Amino acid sequence: MRARTVEAVCAVLLSALALAGCQNATGDTVESPTAQVSRSPSGYGAVFLALHECSSRGRASFGEVPCRSESAVARVIARYDGGASGGPACPASTDFVLHIGENRPATAGTGATDAAAVAQGYACMRNLEPPHPGDPGGGGGPRTVVGDCVYAAGAGQVRETACDGSGERAPQYRVTSAVTARTRCPSSTALYVTLGGGDPVGCAVKL
Repeated sequence: MRARTVEAVCAVLLSALALAGCQNATGDTVESPTAQVSRSPSGYGAVFLALHECSSRGRASFGEVPCRSESAVARVIARYDGGASGGPACPASTDFVLHIGENRPATAGTGATDAAAVAQGYACMRNLEPPHPGDPGGGGGPRTVVGDCVYAAGAGQVRETACDGSGERAPQYRVTSAVTARTRCPSSTALYVTLGGGDPVGCAVKL
């Protein structure tokens, strides 16, 4: 394993995309936009952004840094190989997701694959300090959970927003419970939201 230094060695490119989850009000999940990243050839540790490791956040990049560093802003709470589509879901407390593109740089003059190659994967990130958009009512995160608020986004879709009204859009519905089927939602339910997991149906009331 390479020696770890206080400074970030790996930098990743960030495409600035919204982090709020988007779902179909009729029950079909729509892919949640997330921050897309790819990793540079230089290495930091055996695995880039492994479980429990921390990242910095620049204007256009993320880097891996020690969690005690002043520049550390988020911690990896789950790390998976492969693409997020069809892969394991991030924990409900995830604030944002980093998709790590496959990077297999060639060693100069040889054409061989460098040892610093990184496989495709994704890291589920939790901010070290508030705000936590992934928390119930926080208005973001890759998953919708009980306690979250949403607003109608057109074409039968809803999008998360902060329940306290601090987001760009005012909340219109709040997810009050999660059940196995729509028929188990209370009579006060005004909207069904796909949550995934063992209780995939969210019962939402109008605010």
